[in-house]
Amino acid sequence: MFELHHLTAREQWDWLDRGEITPLELVDHYLDRIERLDGGLGAFVTVTAERARERARALGAAPDRRLALWGLPFGDKDLSARAGVRTTYGSRLFAEFVPDASDELVEVLDGAGAVSLGKTNAPEFGLPSYTESLVAPPARNPYDTATGAGGSSGGAAVAVAAGLLPFAPGSDGGGSVRIPAAATGLVGLKPTRGLVPSGTGLDKLAGLVVPGPLARTVGDAALLLDVMIGEEPPPFSVRAPRWDGGALSNAAVRGEGRFHVGLTTTSPWDAGYDITVSAEASAALAEAVSHLDAVGHGVEEFALDESDAYAGAFRTIWQAGAAGIPADGADLDQLEPLTRWLVERGRGVGARELGGALATLSAFERSIIRQFRRFDAVLTPALALPPRPIGWYPQTDPELNFAQQVQYTPFTSFVNVSGLPAIVLPVSVTAEGVPMGVQLIGRPGGEDVLLSIGAQLERRILWQRRHPPQW
Repeated sequence: MFELHHLTAREQWDWLDRGEITPLELVDHYLDRIERLDGGLGAFVTVTAERARERARALGAAPDRRLALWGLPFGDKDLSARAGVRTTYGSRLFAEFVPDASDELVEVLDGAGAVSLGKTNAPEFGLPSYTESLVAPPARNPYDTATGAGGSSGGAAVAVAAGLLPFAPGSDGGGSVRIPAAATGLVGLKPTRGLVPSGTGLDKLAGLVVPGPLARTVGDAALLLDVMIGEEPPPFSVRAPRWDGGALSNAAVRGEGRFHVGLTTTSPWDAGYDITVSAEASAALAEAVSHLDAVGHGVEEFALDESDAYAGAFRTIWQAGAAGIPADGADLDQLEPLTRWLVERGRGVGARELGGALATLSAFERSIIRQFRRFDAVLTPALALPPRPIGWYPQTDPELNFAQQVQYTPFTSFVNVSGLPAIVLPVSVTAEGVPMGVQLIGRPGGEDVLLSIGAQLERRILWQRRHPPQW
């Protein structure tokens, strides 16, 4: 039986534009699904049903169909502040916090006519690559609820994959959009550093964190990304390169071009950790290569230059980034063990050590861009392993916890360090029916190439027709 969530976000907007449904009808449809299904999934931390209905009524009463997201539902990641709405940052320390002002990205999406249905689940301060906090139930993979959805945008991914939202914004500081997208069978895109004005990354330590879209289709991801980018340049002197083809949605819709694609299964973590690419990840990579060959792209295998210093420098930045968490004295006891370890380690990092780590990662960025220069895009596994069981990460052994995160996600953080765009594409499923994706990394400002290749593979594989049992 047909239901509204079976439509893509673009198709839903078309229905709204033609008056076949109203914003309130669409919002009610998704709120009903959240009420019925989310108890076993953990996609949302807070649902703002009446607030969403009130906004949908207002949008329907004064239609402005020039707005790119007019009437489309979404969810704010619980690391983004929305004025008047409980925002926990995934932590017991902020379990009842209600901000007075909204973050810029929230205002951008509101300004485009979208309707927030609440706050999607995230781990404590977005630090881990899994979404299992002490302030909310874990975000469970809809394809296998015994496994996790990844993180830190785990709740957003669960909501989109299970049909509780048409698409959702996430944020990505080490893979936090791409990891959950790969685990739950979605398209997830991390933009070039400096591209999205409301989250350039330029004001973050080492320039790691940027917002990005999660969606079921390449076109929907491009639609949301275009709104995030907007038309005005950001108030920075440095800006990411832009292609000259107008909206990125144009590249996603056309899906044109033949490109030179590099292929690597090496990572900068290889020197310091035991990294194994699973049979499932290798099978997904082989499937992607087969389709790329069929489309006419040239694929060339290569290995990254060895980097003995990367692991230590990234650890230092990860720890230093937690130092500013507002917890002192008794408040430290409210933090989860991993977060407290990071805070305490981070506050012990001296200026000399921090400066050295930043210099190392800056040199690594230049090295990666030089190594990738001869390719239009570089293909890697999205994850080294299939989705991990809930509770797999030890909570009382931070070193082992960190090592396991690296072993699960060795191909994502170095893209943040280098500031490059990357897209995860859900090309495959395991024998058990769990999604496995691949990652394509672009040149600076090369989102158009990633979306074009993604659209070509989507037309061949038709991953948008795969759905979990809750669908």
